Amino acid sequence: MKTIQLRNGSRVRQRGQGMTEYIIITALIAIAAIAAVTYFGSTVRAQVGAMGKELGGTDASSTINRAKNQGNAAATAAEKKKDLGTYGSQAEVK
Repeated sequence: MKTIQLRNGSRVRQRGQGMTEYIIITALIAIAAIAAVTYFGSTVRAQVGAMGKELGGTDASSTINRAKNQGNAAATAAEKKKDLGTYGSQAEVK
């Protein structure tokens, strides 16, 4: 606990400042992780599934190919022109 002495001689204790900063940082990291999973979700899900299959001793070539296809589809969608004129007319990658 940190104690601050004011000009008039009284002391004020600051409680919880460190915890508040910790909570804010944790929340920002969680928001960034959610955004990353939302943006790269299907590709990451397929890659993690393939790693799990390989670690379990199962052939995961079909899952790896699925991850590659989803990555290519995401790259193709990212290259398309997006502005207010095309809003809502193009299907998103899923």
